[in-house]
Amino acid sequence: MRAVVTRVKHASVTIDGAVNGQIGQGFLVLLGVGPNDTHDTAVRLAEKICNLRVFEDENGKMNKSLEQVGGSLLVVSQFTLYADTSSRRPGFTGAAKPDVAIPLYEDFMAHCHERGFAVEHGEFGADMQVDSLNDGPVTILFDTEQP
Repeated sequence: MRAVVTRVKHASVTIDGAVNGQIGQGFLVLLGVGPNDTHDTAVRLAEKICNLRVFEDENGKMNKSLEQVGGSLLVVSQFTLYADTSSRRPGFTGAAKPDVAIPLYEDFMAHCHERGFAVEHGEFGADMQVDSLNDGPVTILFDTEQP
């Protein structure tokens, strides 16, 4: 799995002109699923992101977690994170097919929710408009295939 996690003041996702999900302070998570990912991959990545300490403490240091600041997550499926950019027109065959990706996308969100976090989301495969106000900016890339 690949995820681009941005610390935000607020974020929302709109589909067909209607807001589908929105959060205040927290993480905007663009989540891509690869063909070799599993339920365990989704759980491990959710744990890493939920425990990420990138919110400022009283000394201005990135030392607080999502839980400590009462933050939420907005998760948006993003197959383009598996783009093959070896040519001018990217290919996306490296991403998992929907029959594999959708359950793992849902597993990721379910695990975050089980940890006690409010989880908003887009709609897998939909044409979505994502709006966010980055906080920092702090943006971190996760790739479960990397050590």
